[in-house]
Amino acid sequence: MTETYRVKKNTSLLYYKSHCHIVNSTVPSFFTRTAFRPRILPLLLPLFLSIGLLAGCSEEGGSRHPRVEGGDADTGKRLMTQYQCSSCHQIPNVPGPQGEAGPSLEHVGRLSYIAGGIPNQADRMVAWLRDPPALKPGTRMPSMGLSEQEARHMAAYLYTLR
Repeated sequence: MTETYRVKKNTSLLYYKSHCHIVNSTVPSFFTRTAFRPRILPLLLPLFLSIGLLAGCSEEGGSRHPRVEGGDADTGKRLMTQYQCSSCHQIPNVPGPQGEAGPSLEHVGRLSYIAGGIPNQADRMVAWLRDPPALKPGTRMPSMGLSEQEARHMAAYLYTLR
């Protein structure tokens, strides 16, 4: 047994539906279920595919991490070894004991916040590396006496850890 539903549209036309089939209506056959799908699908598929491909594009050549002006990731990795950051943190590809006193930095480049509440932006990351207690009083991370340039290099490396 099929039930018939009456729906009033803005154009004041009455439509009758019965199990997804439009019956007794003035709607062109283009909009009916059986006629709509074969005609519109070939048009929509390329559109959705192109939108999906464009969504992955960015101005930075596909790089999704913040760009640190004047920072070099290779130099930053070397500096992290020199300052023995891995004594307290687990840092991929940085030699050392891989400590557990601080958080793992394995995915720090894709976090929204650093130190639990500081927006993960390049300038904030550099400021954090230079003087952590100034941004978050009471933190266990000490100020290591980094120069501005050293902090930029380290931040550039940290943003590669995604």
